[in-house]
Amino acid sequence: MLDATRPDLIVGIVGTGTMGRGIAQIMAAAGATVRLLDSREGAAADARDTLAAIFAMLAEKGRMKAEAAAAAAARLVPAISDEEFAGCHVVVEAIVEDLAAKRALFSWLEPIVGDTCILATNTSSLSVTAIAAGCRRPERVAGFHFFNPVPLMRVVEVVPGALTAPWVVDALAVLAERAGHAPVRAADTPGFVVNHAGRGFGTEALRVLQEGVGSPAEVDGILRDAAEFRMGPFELLDLIGLDVSQPVMESIYRQFYDEPRFRPSYLLRQRLEAGLLGRKTGRGFYAYEDGKPVPAPRTPAAAPAARPVWIGACHEPAAAGALADLVRAAGWPVDEGQTPADASLIVTAPLGHDATTTALANGLAPSRLVAVDTLFGLARRRTVMVNPATLPEFRDAAAALFAADGTPVTLIDDSPGFVAQRVVATIVNIACDIAQNRIASPADIDTAVRLGLGYPHGPLAWGDRLGPARVLAVLEALQTATGDPRYRPSLWLSRRARLGLSLLAGEAARR
Repeated sequence: MLDATRPDLIVGIVGTGTMGRGIAQIMAAAGATVRLLDSREGAAADARDTLAAIFAMLAEKGRMKAEAAAAAAARLVPAISDEEFAGCHVVVEAIVEDLAAKRALFSWLEPIVGDTCILATNTSSLSVTAIAAGCRRPERVAGFHFFNPVPLMRVVEVVPGALTAPWVVDALAVLAERAGHAPVRAADTPGFVVNHAGRGFGTEALRVLQEGVGSPAEVDGILRDAAEFRMGPFELLDLIGLDVSQPVMESIYRQFYDEPRFRPSYLLRQRLEAGLLGRKTGRGFYAYEDGKPVPAPRTPAAAPAARPVWIGACHEPAAAGALADLVRAAGWPVDEGQTPADASLIVTAPLGHDATTTALANGLAPSRLVAVDTLFGLARRRTVMVNPATLPEFRDAAAALFAADGTPVTLIDDSPGFVAQRVVATIVNIACDIAQNRIASPADIDTAVRLGLGYPHGPLAWGDRLGPARVLAVLEALQTATGDPRYRPSLWLSRRARLGLSLLAGEAARR
């Protein structure tokens, strides 16, 4: 067993590319001696020199003391011979993402290192159990999955294989904390936690685009402003590159035996084959010049005259009240009738339903009806949804009304769940299923997603903020409207919504 807090800890790093260097940096900064090994001649020494320069720069900027930076750099030791790994307490491999290569590396290392040395793999997509299966002592093999850039992404997934000893997982968790990272314990499943939980953001946004609900820029604007993501899904896909993201989407989909929740869109495959990879090729979902997106031209819209506004078919009274306040603040008259007058703009606020369903279910004139998403508030951006029968003059009136105070407005075509409702509900639902399948604890799921994906909230806490019953209603409406099993609610979500429990609440202990 290993005490990962010992002052003389020796960590071996095999593979000194971007990930290996990042792991070496945080381990050396945490006081461990780090031995570097790479199959490329001179790569380990180059990594040491690069990291020494980084430590010196951090000291210059006041982010490390000069003495600590010099000491950390001195703890980086390029390995000249295999035998230098014999004294390692932990070896972390960060080589090519190939099962045969990782198995071969660990089989080569086993006779060199001691029997209590932990062999950790930084794999992001391969089975830890499969990697360990090639070892004489598979009980000392575990996943230790960091995220790029390692020094800034302060979370690591600690993943036991089927035969991993508990002390190995405990030791790696302590080592992660020593290096300033939050350890998240995850079961050995496709995508572990972070890449698994991240399936909802991009795949559902692609589905929205595929259905013609809105353009990439419109979808990004809604999710960035209304739902407060740091970056829209199409901006993110362009940043990562489709040559990286599309194979991951297909791989996780296939590894889960074509689970509908993870189904990719054919749009990505087409764009990949066309070479529209994103920023790296100058064209993706956006066009780029000098690495910056080229803004789309805008046509100024005419300002229609104010007309009476009738508000109804809202998912709750608070939504109706917020809309009425906004209409009055804009100086437009509110139609107070039980039914809308013939010339009134009809404004609704459904939950999970599209504008067509809302109009027909409530006996309202579709030609004058729009729907507004109030679930995420109306302060940062307003999403206004039309139906196929909405007349242009009522569409334009709604756009002018909701933009009257300068808040951005996005007009979208009919969509059950608008855009933000359906994307966030999908994210929450997938996280609920991760919890249901005991892949990680509820708290670890939220920690992993916040730190690993940069979402504004952990998905389970986000579901609690919105209300589990509301999230469930969105998913049920989506499933009814589309018949698509991708929207079937997780049992974790449906049970807690019906019982009035938090999505972070675990299961009761069984006797």
